[in-house]
Amino acid sequence: MTAQNKAATLKSKIRNVKKISLTVLLSGLVTIAVLMTLTIIFISFYTSQKQSLIDNTLASNYSSATQMSQTLDSLFQSMQSSLEYAAHSFSDADYTDTARIGGTLDLIRGSSNYFNSLTLVDKTGLVRGVSPMGGRLGLHISSTAAKNALHSRTPYISESYVTPISQRRIVFLSQPIFGSNQTFEGYVSGSIYLQEGNILSHSFGSQLKSSTGSYFFIVDAKGTLLFHPDTERIGENVSDNTVVHKLLDDQQGKVRYKNLSGLDSLAGYTKVPTTGWGVVVVSPTKIVFDQLSHHIRMLLIYTSVPFVVLTLIVIRVARKLASPFVILADLVNRVDQGKVDLPVMKPHWNREADLLTQAVLGALASFRKQTDQLTYDARTDVLTGMTNRRTFEEVIQHWIDEEIPFSLIVIDIDRFKSINDTYGHHTGDIVLKHIAELIRQAVRSQDVCSRFGGEEFVVLLRQTKSSTAYQVAEYIRSSVENSAMPIDRAVTISAGIAEYPIHSAAAMELFHLADTALYQAKEEGRNRTITIQSVEK
Repeated sequence: MTAQNKAATLKSKIRNVKKISLTVLLSGLVTIAVLMTLTIIFISFYTSQKQSLIDNTLASNYSSATQMSQTLDSLFQSMQSSLEYAAHSFSDADYTDTARIGGTLDLIRGSSNYFNSLTLVDKTGLVRGVSPMGGRLGLHISSTAAKNALHSRTPYISESYVTPISQRRIVFLSQPIFGSNQTFEGYVSGSIYLQEGNILSHSFGSQLKSSTGSYFFIVDAKGTLLFHPDTERIGENVSDNTVVHKLLDDQQGKVRYKNLSGLDSLAGYTKVPTTGWGVVVVSPTKIVFDQLSHHIRMLLIYTSVPFVVLTLIVIRVARKLASPFVILADLVNRVDQGKVDLPVMKPHWNREADLLTQAVLGALASFRKQTDQLTYDARTDVLTGMTNRRTFEEVIQHWIDEEIPFSLIVIDIDRFKSINDTYGHHTGDIVLKHIAELIRQAVRSQDVCSRFGGEEFVVLLRQTKSSTAYQVAEYIRSSVENSAMPIDRAVTISAGIAEYPIHSAAAMELFHLADTALYQAKEEGRNRTITIQSVEK
């Protein structure tokens, strides 16, 4: 074959090789770039939002555990004070007068509602009085815990155990009784029936398990369950649980872990100073992924149509739009890296390039709208439209950091559980929204009102003294009492007030003081407002 023939054959082979047009090449490259940009955006969004939701859930659970620990601590201090009063009442008493002893125990138990039963034991271990009356009267104590309380001659909190007579699982608190000459005469004890209605279930029952799957439990100093959504598990030793093990090592904090059932969970945990018990608030990690998946699906729905249109336009005018597309791709990447205000683009001389610009900006605006909606949802209570507990905690800490004087009102609806039980949760939700609106109408625009949880609300009054806050709280209380409710009876509220920095300069302590004032208002008959009195530091 001559050289001329070889050259002709080579040219023929080159001509037969399949060519890709510049339009197809540019369109393909642009399409790939769009898809990769979207992939980067969604991966970045998924990763950052997942960690943010996990961190926020852990922080919220730890905050809840701390608040419950403080409430339990205050509760047990009050219970010990009640037993101290009872012990003083029986000092130098005639233990043979069983009628008087039983009547006194009934009075003390009925006035505080702290204990399921009260027992008076003399120094020999003989049961001299029981409220309510039971078969133990006249018998000697037999349980190890009761004997330990007798021998200790000091205030005592038992471990959980099953009573030999009634077969109830209980814990009890005891207070020694000393005569006028300081001789030991016995002790008075108050029992809590762990698997029946008790002060713990009355105080925390509404928070026991939420509709999202979050729940809490309480363990004693040996890792035995004292309080749990599943009452059948009360008394079970869960010291092998990762979080409980940390509590037994005197640790507190927040952690992601696997529980004894292998369920990935997010927990906040802390100890109760008075009893040495541990409080653990748990949320299954699945909650976070369910929320995240929902948000991703919504973002896909809102962004898919604009970007499909965008891709079709790019395929048709790829060669003419190469330059403006680079600019838009750069903008998308900068939005992915951080919050960038969308620019106002001037009309492009090319009609197709102008359409592309508007489509991308529209898609990014839709993406920004969804992101803003996620932020709003994370800071707002869905039912009432008020800010939620997370926002309240951020604002109160910010005001304290800035040393802005303010007053805090903690509001709780009186006997709200009976409203839910009588009229149903739907009507209860209507009552909550109605009262939330009355609270909003009573405060200024610079004030912050939040739903703290359940039937509890908090109001932050900026640059306001507690005396003025009292007037605001009374106005709200009167408005609620006199307002037409969607039920056939009046609804009332109780409120507690504390002032920064007069009463405290710490956020948690200030809330605790206001909550204590609220508790006092409840104890004094409800439907009233109480300002916490100044305490010595």
